[in-house]
Amino acid sequence: MKKLAALMLGCAMVMGVTGCSKKEAAKPADTSGGGEFDELIAAAKAEGELVVYGSCEEEYLSAAVNHFTELYGIKTSYQRLSTSEVYTKISEEAGTPSGDVWFGGTTDPYNEAVAAGLLESYDAKNAKNLINSSYKDSGNCWYGIYKGILGFMVNTEELTRLGLEAPKGWDDLLKPEYKGLIMMSNPNTAGTAKLVINTMVQMKGHDEAMEYFKKLDQNVAQYTKSGSGPSKMVGPGECVIGVGFLHDGIYQILNGYENIGLVVPSDGTSYEIGATAIFKGTKHPNAAKLWLEYALSPECVNLAKTSGSYQFLVLSNAEQPKEAQKFGLDMNNTISYDFDDAKKNSAKYVEDFFAALESASTDTTRFKTK
Repeated sequence: MKKLAALMLGCAMVMGVTGCSKKEAAKPADTSGGGEFDELIAAAKAEGELVVYGSCEEEYLSAAVNHFTELYGIKTSYQRLSTSEVYTKISEEAGTPSGDVWFGGTTDPYNEAVAAGLLESYDAKNAKNLINSSYKDSGNCWYGIYKGILGFMVNTEELTRLGLEAPKGWDDLLKPEYKGLIMMSNPNTAGTAKLVINTMVQMKGHDEAMEYFKKLDQNVAQYTKSGSGPSKMVGPGECVIGVGFLHDGIYQILNGYENIGLVVPSDGTSYEIGATAIFKGTKHPNAAKLWLEYALSPECVNLAKTSGSYQFLVLSNAEQPKEAQKFGLDMNNTISYDFDDAKKNSAKYVEDFFAALESASTDTTRFKTK
């Protein structure tokens, strides 16, 4: 298990920096009683800087950061990291983070950070626009901005060539004819994979889920570093079945890979809540609070659909992406996901996952960290 756990080391980071705009500062969108953010904006501008760790796709991250800079004239830089990488990084920094805020990515690692005391509670005014209270942490340590359904992306041309049917449910992935045809992400680097593990534990029970992953591992060609990695492999035929979020598949389809089919598991599935949060110990607390107000406004989330991200938005005053709606994804076929269990036990379940696979003498080279 230690050998597999060590795979989380050696992650690569890319830094993007935006220029500082001279444009007059705007208010975060859809607030009432004009001027309620004036003091916060002034205090944030006095700090003059913000560092964002982003776990959504980089095109959306860059657009969100650039627009924040345009609105408020605050020098803002970002690092694109998977959610598990962010959690590992802020854990190692132990209350003195080099970043200020977290943007995007599934909430299981956010919940681990809450349990470890690594996120700052903030009562965001724009949280009033959330569809309901299930899209935020009970202690206001993170807020949801979008949700995405977990499922399978399949290469329809390759399935036809191989004379195979698409999998309909989770157990279908264990069929021997899919050996070497599946990709999913690495739970040491991707929150998406942690969600897969938690979902199976909640659907099947702990011990049965670990047996399931031992069998599934026999069919997995590669565990990618990022949660969106499998979606990028399906269209070109580098894998036939990718396990991940279906909005990533929509992006690939709209970019020319019409050979991709989307499958909502018939036996049920779960969904991510993509979130945003402030790191405890932030060096720029007012700029960080302003970021959260911005992230919880249409000014920010409506950029997603123009930046290749087609998740369902969880703000009542935001515009849902028509690109996602037209695919008819069934958000009602989801389990009642136990976020509290995930918060308490995600780290243990990941350890148990690797222990189960190690007992089956799995090939560690398939777990990518770059």
